[in-house]
Amino acid sequence: MFIQQLSVFLENNPGTLRAMTELLGKGGIDLLALSIADTQSFGIVRMIINSSQMEAASKLLRENGYISKMNHVIGAAVPDQPLGLSELLAVIEKSGLSVEYMYSFLRAAVPGTAHLILRLDDGRKAEQIFEQNGIAMLSQETVDNL
Repeated sequence: MFIQQLSVFLENNPGTLRAMTELLGKGGIDLLALSIADTQSFGIVRMIINSSQMEAASKLLRENGYISKMNHVIGAAVPDQPLGLSELLAVIEKSGLSVEYMYSFLRAAVPGTAHLILRLDDGRKAEQIFEQNGIAMLSQETVDNL
């Protein structure tokens, strides 16, 4: 069960993140989750948005000179309590998977849960491992309804 993520490459200069988020906001694109990873010369902004807005967001970015890419990630729900994340990471570690990156989701559908966005080295295997271990995954429909 995968969800769509939009990744955008930005120059690492003052104002570039604001300009990009302003462009999306004025275009009516609602950011549900966002993560930024940077290097000395560029950054990668990873965003979760409603799938109905994905094409419009990609087009808006492209028309304004941004390089973006849509890919798939796993959304997982863990108990919002001490050890909630650690227990998820233990399952991942035990299965031999590796976390490439992870960030938290800004909206939770169920009180008492925390939502995480994960990119693992083998998404299909991760999906099977999560199902076998009773780890709740977010569907694209769930994300779209938040």
